[in-house]
Amino acid sequence: MSELSKPLRLTDRKRSAIIEAAIDEFRASGYEATSMDRIAARAGTSKRTVYNHFPSKEVLFAEILHQLWEAVGGGEDLAYRADRPLRDQLLALAMQKFRLINDEAFVSLARVAIAAGIHSPERAREMMMRMSAREAGLTAWIRAAAAAGRLKVSDPVFASQQLQALIKGFGLWPQIMLGQPPLDAAMQKQVAESTVDMFLAYYS
Repeated sequence: MSELSKPLRLTDRKRSAIIEAAIDEFRASGYEATSMDRIAARAGTSKRTVYNHFPSKEVLFAEILHQLWEAVGGGEDLAYRADRPLRDQLLALAMQKFRLINDEAFVSLARVAIAAGIHSPERAREMMMRMSAREAGLTAWIRAAAAAGRLKVSDPVFASQQLQALIKGFGLWPQIMLGQPPLDAAMQKQVAESTVDMFLAYYS
């Protein structure tokens, strides 16, 4: 191990500790009540060290949101397959969505993000842009299926939003806004199948 690599790894560990502490503070206290002092105390480091990594609470929160989207908002996009039934492909896409939004850390932090967005329209717009970017895979799938003549869709973005809204209406918003538990496997399957069947009944 070279000597040059040691400070870098220590810095990375401190940065990770700060982010983890900030996530805990934002969850516990909300965005407005969380301070850089409390984050530093929870991370076991100095306030100066926190500011060396993140010049403001806003920048730190933005980094947490970025890592959140990267960790649970991604997943490998499922490409349209001409050789597979549409229903099977859409069910796979729906279940992939449930896996992404069922993460406990995602739901917890999403509550904070939404609350913070209420007080900052700019932050809310950024969150919506990130969410839309993450959902582009389904739009691309619908566009490809329509181009192949297997769906009658004039507006793939609108159709994608419809399908996403049905899933989120059961598997995301009640958990974030009302504190309901995540859907169990049986309920996820029921919602996914009924959503896909409704979608195909209209568009296929």
